[in-house]
Amino acid sequence: MSSFKKAKDYIFSKKFLNYITSSHFWGPVSNFGIPIAALADLKKDPEVISGPMTSSLIVYSLIFMRYSTQVRPKNYLLFACHFINEVAQIGQGYRFVKYHYNWFDSEPEKKPKEIEN
Repeated sequence: MSSFKKAKDYIFSKKFLNYITSSHFWGPVSNFGIPIAALADLKKDPEVISGPMTSSLIVYSLIFMRYSTQVRPKNYLLFACHFINEVAQIGQGYRFVKYHYNWFDSEPEKKPKEIEN
């Protein structure tokens, strides 16, 4: 039996179709907007990062990563969604602290000298 036929049989099986139509699939899929937005925000100016919101999303993702491994059946798609969000939010938190509190730098930022005419 070819691997294409195996894949086709699995995709059209009742088990897979039940999974695709369940909240175990659509919940994480709809939730992927949060990590996508967080990854897009990594390119924005750190001045617009909200420290309290970033902290909340870090805790939120940790809680739901734990939840996704405790429900039966385990929801690995939900875990992946919140893992990606956790990494992105920690990156945002790093940028927030570095920008607002100047941590992680051995030297303070030096401003370029103005050119005198």
